Amino acid sequence: MDIFSHGLYGGVAVGRASRRDYVTAFLFGIGPDFLAFGTFFITSLISTGTLGRPNLETIPSYVFTIYDFTHSLVIYVVFFAFLWFFGKKHFAKLTLAWPLHILVDIPTHDVTFFPTPFLWPISDFYIDGASWGQPLIFIPNVIVLSCLYGYWYVRRKRTLSRS
Repeated sequence: MDIFSHGLYGGVAVGRASRRDYVTAFLFGIGPDFLAFGTFFITSLISTGTLGRPNLETIPSYVFTIYDFTHSLVIYVVFFAFLWFFGKKHFAKLTLAWPLHILVDIPTHDVTFFPTPFLWPISDFYIDGASWGQPLIFIPNVIVLSCLYGYWYVRRKRTLSRS
């Protein structure tokens, strides 16, 4: 899935209580991709002046390492447990946008370009999903996001008008 959709799903799924919660959830939604690809894409944009899907051979190895780490449900569970154990329960709930990102990526990434290593470092098992860039995936994604945000907007407007 594209990075902005991840943020939007994270925000609407777990960050609806306040603007601050929304921003936090949005950032955790984009976090796995931003951490893995951010530096590489900014550097590529500056050096080539173009964006787009790069050849796997041109991507530095550190990107793959960070991607494995940030797209692992195993790593997330450890992170969540740490927060929960130390009493950061509200913040821990906002971080649920991170595993939502991973769960959405599992069926929307194929094995040819960054399959989702959701069991790393325990296993290298991947699911060969359908690429999120295909119209069959991308168009319904936009429709679902539009419906979710439309519903949230209408519901919030009704709640505010009753107060």
